[in-house]
Amino acid sequence: MTIVLSEKEKKWMDSVIKEEQITRYLENGRDFIDDEEIWEKLRKNQNPDKQRIREIIQKSLKIETLEPDETAALLNVKDPELWQEIFDAAAKIKKKVYDNRIVTFAPLYCSNLCVNNCVYCGFRRENTVIKRRRLTLEEVRREAEVLAGEIGHKRLIVVYGEHPTTDAKYIADTIRTIYEVKVKTKNGYGQIRRVNVNAAPMSIEELEMLRDVGIGTYQVFQETYHHETYKKLHPEGTIKSHYQWRLYCHHRALEAGVDDVALGVLFGLYDWRFEVMGLLYHARNLEKFFGIGPHTISFPRLEPAANTLFIQESKYKVSDEDFKKLIAVIRLSVPYTGMILTAREPAHLRNEILSMGIVTQTDASTKIGIGAYSDRYTEQKAERQQFLLGDTRSLDELIRELAKMGYITSFCTAGYRCGRTGKHIMTLLKTGREAVFCKLNAVLTFREWLDDFASEETKIAGKQVIQKELEEIKERVPAEVFSKLMEYYRRIQNGERDLYF
Repeated sequence: MTIVLSEKEKKWMDSVIKEEQITRYLENGRDFIDDEEIWEKLRKNQNPDKQRIREIIQKSLKIETLEPDETAALLNVKDPELWQEIFDAAAKIKKKVYDNRIVTFAPLYCSNLCVNNCVYCGFRRENTVIKRRRLTLEEVRREAEVLAGEIGHKRLIVVYGEHPTTDAKYIADTIRTIYEVKVKTKNGYGQIRRVNVNAAPMSIEELEMLRDVGIGTYQVFQETYHHETYKKLHPEGTIKSHYQWRLYCHHRALEAGVDDVALGVLFGLYDWRFEVMGLLYHARNLEKFFGIGPHTISFPRLEPAANTLFIQESKYKVSDEDFKKLIAVIRLSVPYTGMILTAREPAHLRNEILSMGIVTQTDASTKIGIGAYSDRYTEQKAERQQFLLGDTRSLDELIRELAKMGYITSFCTAGYRCGRTGKHIMTLLKTGREAVFCKLNAVLTFREWLDDFASEETKIAGKQVIQKELEEIKERVPAEVFSKLMEYYRRIQNGERDLYF
């Protein structure tokens, strides 16, 4: 069924793309993704010898971004024993840069109105089975109150469709509203301290507006880096059909003064090896222009969505084994970046991947229907969601699982408020120094959450992890730092909140 756009929607769409904010980054009129070059590198680096792969691994362990030929070589490894070496190295890199913490967050979908018509998306304009809705600011507030006051989240990724009613002003208003929420809890208070945004590409001027209201990370997925596939999946006449407007949105964000940007691919739209190469090229181009790369990289896979046959028909679906390989190669290729594993994946696979020690962030108590947290519905409703989730475990359940694996859950957002962002954070990550700050703040924020939100079973498991962390910290930091940590820790036990290094 064809849905006709209103004149207001058409006029708005015509005003969105600013060509002059693309051309300044092009080289000889071309963008930085050369499809033929990528395939040539993948062909040229077939059958790499073990010594070369081990040399590449050593480079990654020094927290150096790989060259395209090096990543192509990793993607061509066939030897299972060599893959195990790659997995082991990926875990070592994560430990070196981020220690053994896992950061948790929740998505908050504010609207499913969209002018685009992407063939793989449940929210595409012509999907008439979806119940359309945009949250009012009061509804946004109620969602945030549940997330911060009942579940205990401290950071969100807030998600919007591309539509004139969810423009930059609406996004800015929702960010302000979320930051205003403060809810009394068992022993302290709940509050969202970091609002990251997943939204459509914007102009520099719009991104400056979001910068001024305190946006965290600006996340946009290219979906696929393959030009021809991108064109097929994003119909002509939609904003999203403009490949380069999307490709350079992170450049515009950094130019606008947004310190942290996030990349991602929707795996299953095209060959996964090509997409990993695309992510590397993207990270390297950001480094070239701005001296910093992506704050995080996400790697979601296609999941079922209401009335969306393309997902079942895709010939590029990624197997679980290849999924684990691509995660490890991304970790080695862009070793400083945070890596996000989402609740799209089933619980058993998330547990397996988390236990590999490669990823840094994951979500829990996840609901992706519009208004789903305050509506309190417990079953997934396809007509309200962009796709179906694979893992609906609560935050309490996930934290307990992580504690049993020996991981500490971190709710820390201190670095962003202390200026450890942009180039500063990149330097700290590449030298391993950020891991020390993170370890201290992980202990403090985890204790906050345990006291305010944890079940008794999870609290017992969590306290055991904290004790182990404190013992490690005492050995690693100067005595005066440890003394300050323990002072903060006791104050948190007594009900104070938001103490950090």
